[in-house]
Amino acid sequence: METLFLSHPHRLERQALPPAVMALGYFDGIHLGHQKVIRTAVEIANERGYESAVMTFHPHPSVVLGKQSKLRSITPLGKKEQLIASLGVNRLYIVEFTPTFAALSPEAFVDQYLDGLHVKHVVAGFDFTYGRFGKGTMETMPIHARGRFGQTVIPKLAVDGEKVSSSRVRKLLENGAVEQLPRLLGRFYELEGTVVAGERRGRMIGFPTANITLNSDYALPAVGVYAVKAMIGGQVYEGVANVGYKPTFHKTREGLPNIEVHLFKFSGDIYGQTMTIEWHRRLRSEQKFASVDELTAQIARDKREAEQYFRCFSEKTCILPEKEVF
Repeated sequence: METLFLSHPHRLERQALPPAVMALGYFDGIHLGHQKVIRTAVEIANERGYESAVMTFHPHPSVVLGKQSKLRSITPLGKKEQLIASLGVNRLYIVEFTPTFAALSPEAFVDQYLDGLHVKHVVAGFDFTYGRFGKGTMETMPIHARGRFGQTVIPKLAVDGEKVSSSRVRKLLENGAVEQLPRLLGRFYELEGTVVAGERRGRMIGFPTANITLNSDYALPAVGVYAVKAMIGGQVYEGVANVGYKPTFHKTREGLPNIEVHLFKFSGDIYGQTMTIEWHRRLRSEQKFASVDELTAQIARDKREAEQYFRCFSEKTCILPEKEVF
């Protein structure tokens, strides 16, 4: 897949570009609804002998337009690029979202960023908007296209009667309900970071942990303890992860919560290496313990519960109870 970064006004010449079927959207999360949009564009492109393309925007429009001061990503840009490539897309356009770009009229957006990029067919979700104040919609797209390209509108995708959306994914993360995310994403939620030196308390109590510094501004699961899988050095390990502020040792909460991962059946030096964490199930909330011994006993129970989960997960021989959503 070829990736092109565009700033307004872009300098690409229409005649130098191959005709394309383009999927449009911000696509944070690349959830099942997004995948439907992108796969449909790829299918139509293959049927018609065109190139398949995706257009997304960076940074998030709501941040640029002042609707949110900060928005952490479900899929940071690099991860988004990987997931889009895995869907068989030929070309990815990443458009810098600026106030000047946002001020384009719907007609100008269509002229410059669809027809101007040699788009022959557009695919987008039913709620996609474009142009100044989002006045352009998929209902107005045929008017602005003026017969230059066709459109396919993807209807709402629902799970349990509720729309699959990035905001719904964020809400589940905020509640720690990571076990529900595969039904919306088609995969377990992942974070990627670097193993760094920590306080080394885990090693002292018999549960050494890898302390993780995130490589991007990921949306974090709720504070608590989770059953996770970790990919490092080409190997996959089961483990437990704590997202939090270690209240047994610290009186105050400062900054973002820490992420610590205890890997089962692992020993070795992995400082400086990249770890991808796959979040499977929330085991409990973070707690303050009266003593280190109480904390150690609870971690041992967390480990046993996580091991039971993964045993059931791999063998599909038992049904675990639903975890409480906080």
